[in-house]
Amino acid sequence: MIGQTISHYKIIEKLGEGGMGVVYKAHDIKLDRLVALKFLPPHLASDEQDRKRFIHEAKAASSLDHPNICNVHEIDETPDGQVFIVMAIYEGAPLNKKIEKGPLKIDEALDVVIQAAEGLQAAHEKGIVHRDIKSSNIMLTDKGRAVIMDFGLAQSRGMSRLTKTGSTIGTVPYMSPEQAKGEKVDHRSDIWSLGTVLYEMVTGQMPFRSEYHEAVVYSIMNESPPPMTGLRSGVPMALEAIVNKCLEKNPGDRYQHADELIVDLRRIRTRSSQQVSTPAPRSRSKSRMVISAGAIIVLALLAFLGRPLFMGEPDKAISLAVLPLENLSAESGQEYFADGITDALITELGQISALRVRSRTSIQRYAKTDKSLPQIAKELNAEMIVEGSVSRSGENARITAKLIRATDDRQIWTKTYEREIGQFLALENEIARDIAREVGIRLTEEARVRTTNQKAVNPKAFDLYLKGVSSGNRSNFVEAVKLDPDFGLAYAKIASGYFYAGLFGTLPAREAFSKMRDAAETALQKDNTLGEAHCFLALAKLHVDLDWVGAEKEFKRAIELNPSLVDTRHFYAHYLMAANRIEESATEMKLTAELDPLSPDMNLCFGWHCLFTNDYKGAIELASKGVKMDSSDGWSEVILGWSYERESRIQEAIVEFRKAVSHWKDGSIPLAGLAHAYAIAGNKKKAREILQQLLEASGRKFIPAYDIAVVYAGLGEDNLTIEWLKKALDERSGFLVYIKCDRRFDSLRSDFRFIEIMDSMNMPG
Repeated sequence: MIGQTISHYKIIEKLGEGGMGVVYKAHDIKLDRLVALKFLPPHLASDEQDRKRFIHEAKAASSLDHPNICNVHEIDETPDGQVFIVMAIYEGAPLNKKIEKGPLKIDEALDVVIQAAEGLQAAHEKGIVHRDIKSSNIMLTDKGRAVIMDFGLAQSRGMSRLTKTGSTIGTVPYMSPEQAKGEKVDHRSDIWSLGTVLYEMVTGQMPFRSEYHEAVVYSIMNESPPPMTGLRSGVPMALEAIVNKCLEKNPGDRYQHADELIVDLRRIRTRSSQQVSTPAPRSRSKSRMVISAGAIIVLALLAFLGRPLFMGEPDKAISLAVLPLENLSAESGQEYFADGITDALITELGQISALRVRSRTSIQRYAKTDKSLPQIAKELNAEMIVEGSVSRSGENARITAKLIRATDDRQIWTKTYEREIGQFLALENEIARDIAREVGIRLTEEARVRTTNQKAVNPKAFDLYLKGVSSGNRSNFVEAVKLDPDFGLAYAKIASGYFYAGLFGTLPAREAFSKMRDAAETALQKDNTLGEAHCFLALAKLHVDLDWVGAEKEFKRAIELNPSLVDTRHFYAHYLMAANRIEESATEMKLTAELDPLSPDMNLCFGWHCLFTNDYKGAIELASKGVKMDSSDGWSEVILGWSYERESRIQEAIVEFRKAVSHWKDGSIPLAGLAHAYAIAGNKKKAREILQQLLEASGRKFIPAYDIAVVYAGLGEDNLTIEWLKKALDERSGFLVYIKCDRRFDSLRSDFRFIEIMDSMNMPG
């Protein structure tokens, strides 16, 4: 056939021949490119079943679009009826040729197998099982890409099997036990075969070897492979454990999906330079164990917790961190999905009173880190780590979750879940229950009911919700409740948006806080166990009703429902500070910092607390840290300016307020701070210029009356200060409830009009 032109392909040379075809290199005359043409070998061309299988390969492979799967351009036929497949051609060599030169470096082997696993994951998500994964079917390009070839034996979900009854197809040394028996296989058979390839790359030999196929088959079904550590020095124990798990005889004991395998492989790759020796996945082969997997988990947890399991909640809450779930979706642009699911899982686990779950703002920095789990756990002060992956395919998705004991990086539990998108809130509940069970927590009856009664959510609404969580765009939540009016959690997020709008004056405060109340109450009508909704109802009672007792009741209920809600705890700490309950406030702030130890926001929260409790040096230190973390953070600069002002370092305060004005677009808080600083520095002309700017702006948009009162206080104009504080009371300015702590109004505290305002606010104490 060399030199012939078939259709618009001129055949250049023969590349190779296998059991399912002959492959030629050809020139595509129309598109001026090199391609590979695959024909059925002559002895199979007349067999109708082989012809069907050949065509099926083209259909199976052409449905896959992934960089680690050979790209099929088209299927065509010669004038005499020969069917051929037109495929991409790759410059490189098959993996088996590289292995013939000797075992691969560990990192190189990991890179190849991860790429191959990613290709398999994409195929499996489409319901396609390769059934002939082997080193000769993995092409290594000159650019280092691993490409899975030859889908000639592939089987698609929903398609009839193309093999004869009782027949066995595949390549014997790579066959799974079920494949060797001629039984029906699924995607887990590919995982076995890929484990065999990994073993081959690392050791240079096959895990099951003999001169006779029958002996190889016997070994595959009955024997364990020789330990890799005995064949090559420097093989991490964790890598051997991964291979052993791939090569479990029972498919149910292997990795259940390729994305689970990918997560463990990546962990090994990032830590290979540290000579990782802790076995992350636990093998459950009866030939390698003397006690059950359940017993191992029990013994490990007994050693860790020092108490019997399933005997109620622990005396001390267990600290746990959920690391960002890895996005393994074949579709691009799904990072928000993994980010949002991580947040949802943190929220669900936080509802378990015996857990203290680290905040999303602290764990985000570990999304792409090379740090070891023990190091991460130390930084987060977490005893247990949850990590895993999420993979989305259309309206369905899969989560793999793993529970790891931080002290020795030992995995004690793993499970994979698959659901439709609309069922994911219920799935988060299920995962939380499973993790609670694994660490020996017995749920209260209320928690048990709460985690089993989650309703399905409109899939599109849930997708919008996740986008909102990831991006912070509140309009996503509004659109979500339009699609699903019963979506309580989305209403809670809407309430959150209105709170910040009212606090910082982007909307009229009374309007924003009233809408916050409406959203929170609606959320609780849909689900009265939402801690977030109780928190925002508390803030509505505080800011609108000035009902301090009612607000505290809601704060406590929110914390009871979810002790790990960072925002709730820090709002409650500020409530206690405003109520002049300073020691209680400090205790609550400490608990908040334990939940969110690495968040820049904690510097600001503590800084604000220090400022209002007269610890100005502490406030300066913490606000300065905030500025170092983000030099454009106007809120850090405002707190720093306030603190310098209280320390009588007025010029430094002015510098910080100027920076804040430049970074905080249209913000009245930094402008008011700057004007107040100018006023007490004696530059009343500058202060009045800014005051006039604020007054003129108030005719066009909402400017909190409280901010204008601050400027008049700096100017020493008591009557106008009182007048604007009364307006602030009428409009419910966001920062008014903290007036007892605001030292800028100290000169008025004996003024009966100021006392009347305080009385009208029902201020405690």
